[in-house]
This record gives sequence, structure tokens and C-alpha cells, in this order.
Amino acid sequence: MARNAAIKFALTSCLWMVGMAGLAHAKLPTDFQAATATVRSTELPPQGRQTLELIRRGGPFPYEKDGSVFGNRERLLPSHARGYYREYTVRTPGARDRGARRIVCGGPKRAPDACYYTADHYASFRKIVE
Repeated sequence: MARNAAIKFALTSCLWMVGMAGLAHAKLPTDFQAATATVRSTELPPQGRQTLELIRRGGPFPYEKDGSVFGNRERLLPSHARGYYREYTVRTPGARDRGARRIVCGGPKRAPDACYYTADHYASFRKIVE
């Protein structure tokens, strides 16, 4: 019985080591590559499409913080001077606050160079494409 336990332990240890070696050589995306994942505007939730339309019209926006400068402190978006990016809330049905969903756009307010969607409060971004 002890021998079986020792064999199981040895096999599990070997499998774990092989898995860790594979991870060491895995090609993980860089921050910029992660930011360049895309989502079509038509694939956004309806509230995201509404927010995009408000951005194009210049408002009015439902939240006071909409249109405020986004600092890109996470450095997940391409690097630009402070003030280039602005953030906008994407309503979350049932949420009592602004929720976690945002659209961050860079460039001119009504005709941004690029917009990015995050559903997880800036932990990840996908570039919005038409």
C-alpha cells in the first residue's frame, strides 16, 4: 500500500514538472498584444453599442465621470500622452453603481482614433472594430 502511494506521488510529481516546463516555454501575449484582441461593434452588448453612439454624438452621457481622462496606468493600451484616452461607462443591467464595463477611446472626442472595450474594469481590453 505504501508502495502504491509512493508510485502515485512520483507520477504526479513528474506530470507536474512536465507541465511547469511547458509553461516556461509557452509564448504568452505581451500587454500590447492583449490590447490588440478585437471585438466587432456589433458583438458588443446593446449597452456598449449605445455608449459608442453617444460617443460619436458627443453625449449627453448618463454618468458624471463619462468623458474623463483615462490614465492607462495598467499600461494595457498603446502608450500615448496623458489626456489622449477618455473613459465612458457601459451600463450594466441590475448594477447599483457604474459596474465594471467601460469603453476607452483615444484621440478626438467625437471621432476617436481607436476605442477599446473592457468588461472587467480595465483588467483586459479588446479593440473595437467596425
